[in-house]
Amino acid sequence: MKYEIIHELPAGERRPQRVRLRVCATLTPRAALLLAHGLSAVPGLGGVEVNYRTGRVLFFADSAGARAAALALVAGETCHATPHAITPEEIEKLLTGENPSGAVVAVVRFFVVRPFLPWPLRALVSTLSAIPFLLKGARSLVRGKLNVDVLDASALTVSLLMRDFTTVGLLTMLLAVGDALEVWTRQRALASLTESLTLDVDSVWVLLPDGNEVARPLGEVRRGDLIIVADGSSIPVDGIVESGEAMINQAAMTGESMPVRRAHGGAVYAGTIVEEGRIVIRVTQVGESTRLQQVVSFIEQSEKQKSAIEARYTSLANKAVPFTFALAGLVWLFTRNIYRAASVLLVDYSCALKLATPLAVLTAMRFGTQQGIAIRGGRYLEAIREADTLVFDKTGTLTTSQPSVAAVIQAPGEDARHILGIMACLEEHFPHPIARAIVNHAAQEGIAHEEEHTEVKYVVAHGISSHLHGHEMYLGSRHYLEHDEGIDLGVFAEDIARETALGRSVLFLAIDGHAAGMIAIEDPLRPEARDVVRAMRGLGFTRILMITGDGEKTARTVAAELGITEFRAHVLPTDKGKIVMELAKEGCKVMMVGDGINDGPALSAASVGVAMGDGTDLARAVANVVFTNATLWDLVKVRLLATRALRRIHTNARLGIGLNSLYLLGAIVFGLPPALTAVLHNMTTIGISLNAIRPYRTGNGRPTPPKAA
Repeated sequence: MKYEIIHELPAGERRPQRVRLRVCATLTPRAALLLAHGLSAVPGLGGVEVNYRTGRVLFFADSAGARAAALALVAGETCHATPHAITPEEIEKLLTGENPSGAVVAVVRFFVVRPFLPWPLRALVSTLSAIPFLLKGARSLVRGKLNVDVLDASALTVSLLMRDFTTVGLLTMLLAVGDALEVWTRQRALASLTESLTLDVDSVWVLLPDGNEVARPLGEVRRGDLIIVADGSSIPVDGIVESGEAMINQAAMTGESMPVRRAHGGAVYAGTIVEEGRIVIRVTQVGESTRLQQVVSFIEQSEKQKSAIEARYTSLANKAVPFTFALAGLVWLFTRNIYRAASVLLVDYSCALKLATPLAVLTAMRFGTQQGIAIRGGRYLEAIREADTLVFDKTGTLTTSQPSVAAVIQAPGEDARHILGIMACLEEHFPHPIARAIVNHAAQEGIAHEEEHTEVKYVVAHGISSHLHGHEMYLGSRHYLEHDEGIDLGVFAEDIARETALGRSVLFLAIDGHAAGMIAIEDPLRPEARDVVRAMRGLGFTRILMITGDGEKTARTVAAELGITEFRAHVLPTDKGKIVMELAKEGCKVMMVGDGINDGPALSAASVGVAMGDGTDLARAVANVVFTNATLWDLVKVRLLATRALRRIHTNARLGIGLNSLYLLGAIVFGLPPALTAVLHNMTTIGISLNAIRPYRTGNGRPTPPKAA
């Protein structure tokens, strides 16, 4: 089969070579099992992992020869290795033929080949096709498990004893189709989670120190290398733009609908596409260290996080099997009709319940990924729906974390535009966010500020001193000007009180020892924040809180602007987690939304933690849900998605129980034949499974906030 090497880590002094690749064909569980054991048998090879859902293969090679042999085996050139001992569970998978081709064979055998066979040969074929399912049921019974496998084996045994080989053939065909459907739908659901993240790049152009450009395999690219990416090409690494300019489509990583401009110093990520331009990128992460591969790894592990609702329905399905056996026994006891008893055995509740629930969860997770919402497992999907308390961090979550100028205030006799120009002239030398906010505001106002001053001195955490046009200038905090330089700022007393009450930071400009101007800096609220708060209240959140390290006045002002009635001010980073735990002790089911390193404990303590897409790496690593878009509207989307997913799961469960109950009633009262009940039961399971994986409809544009309850 064809394959593509995704990442290679060269051998070290005490470390074998690590190779990860992706096969281009769809793997069935059986094919993955055989490939894994075949690779394990190659001398010098170890640590073999094969994931049939995502088509990923990982192995460690002690030598170049072992690596070459492994790749040749994957390519199908030398697939002669003898597998190691296979576990009983793995043998069971091989015997039952859980793959689409096995289902095709079963269908062709029943509808095409069987009608032309003489009766003795037809009976033999039906019996042989039943053996894998009989063994599967026997193994479960030996382990003390009374499950659906035992139920299927019992129905087949009864049909064989009655010499009803038509029913045996039909049932084995339906079971093969059902197994294939389960494998196919799971593979499709998980594959679709990662298909948009597939990186289809074999080689890249590397810029050498002498200025020459050479093509190299992606696996040979290392951190610090300079690679060239031009129009229409995928970016294969995480990195920083060293030179050039381009418009980049980041939809696969961030969900942004419009291309973004990236020039010198801008960050770019693997999996994004250069739509226009040409850039040279200095590599910071390559292979499995890129954000793209971290997302893929996250998706591969996400199915392990089973939700409580999956566990409940699985438990219910298992409990239904003894009930079916008991009912079949009673039917035989009262009617002495083995056919009616067999018809009862062929109807059970567990198939639809066990299969449809995880498929619905995977479908919801896939849809979330397409919308820029990564949900770390099924259990968190349910937690999102059940949460009744929403806790927001303020800075960077409800606000943009991009300071901007809110007001420029001049002293009597001064000109506000002149004051802003001087401040921009002094601040343009420094890269911190407040300096950029002042310089950008001056540019927006069309104010030119030519550099005519002498040496600029920056006093860390205080301010700036310089000389401009023969005047002594001081720009900085109130403490710096009043306490360090002895400048009276009393002329701004009322302005200071007003601006600080609004939660704004203030800086002052003094010229020749006299207060000349004041500028107020704010961290603007996200434009959608108020509407999102209102929408979330309408979606069932009974308590919405804001926690912040700001003072009481600032917190109260911001909360009132957002429509939040409950807040906590003066909160230290270490106390955020304690607040969430206190809410949990009160019986609240908390959804915590944050973006910073200091939000980590609170995100972990909540029933479900949500990290903003523009937050820190730590917040995204700790959170259960990660937004790749930098918008609070995704909170509304994920709540609605969870609600719809849980509603679909409950609907499927009611349909499965209701319809199968009707089939049981028909078998008991009206004597429906075993073949018919088998068809009805399996068709119901297939229909419910298809409903579980039915795509969610996407709306156009921004979600419409529901009215407050």
